[in-house]
Amino acid sequence: MCNLYTVRKSAEEVARYFGVANPVRSNSPEEVYPGTPGIAIIEQDGAREMRSMTWGFPLRLKTMKPEAKPIPVNNVAELTKPMWIGVARKPQWRCLRPVTHFAEPEGPKGKKTRTWFSLPDEPIFAWGGLWRISDEWGPVYSGAMTAANEAVSPVHDRMPVILHRDDYERWMKGSLDDLLALQQRVYPAELMTMEQTSDLWVKRKVSVEEDAQLL
Repeated sequence: MCNLYTVRKSAEEVARYFGVANPVRSNSPEEVYPGTPGIAIIEQDGAREMRSMTWGFPLRLKTMKPEAKPIPVNNVAELTKPMWIGVARKPQWRCLRPVTHFAEPEGPKGKKTRTWFSLPDEPIFAWGGLWRISDEWGPVYSGAMTAANEAVSPVHDRMPVILHRDDYERWMKGSLDDLLALQQRVYPAELMTMEQTSDLWVKRKVSVEEDAQLL
């Protein structure tokens, strides 16, 4: 699963890359974690827009206390699962997620460090996602996952659905079968770079939440 990514570009640069007329300022940090604000590119009335949203669809488990906060489900393993298929079928609930780097933890438990992945020829790229309006947090988004390629697999067996530029329209406007095909396609490892660091992962404490981050 992917629980950390960055957008190390200005709102103007992101808007220009995705063909958005009006950049949107948000309170999203450079490093985005589940349950925190981020930016998504959606399409409304034939035009692309930038929206500030919370990363993760809210989910309440039966075992949770009524006063407990929902869990942010930030990754989509299978688009055909009940939680996702309703929005996946409808183009108005598709989104492109601007990313410059995404990270996976590497190393022994308690000492895991951040390993970053990026595309050297694409300073900004799109992670295929879904979004909706929630009662709990307003606009929310989540990202589709696929099998890891040879660059990512030494660290994790899953990775984000990274889209080529000529796939953007297909993701945003295509059929459910188009989305499933794009999710099953693995991004070429030779187009990616890996940066291993000594920076600690510093993950927030979780319990049952870990079971819901990837559905």
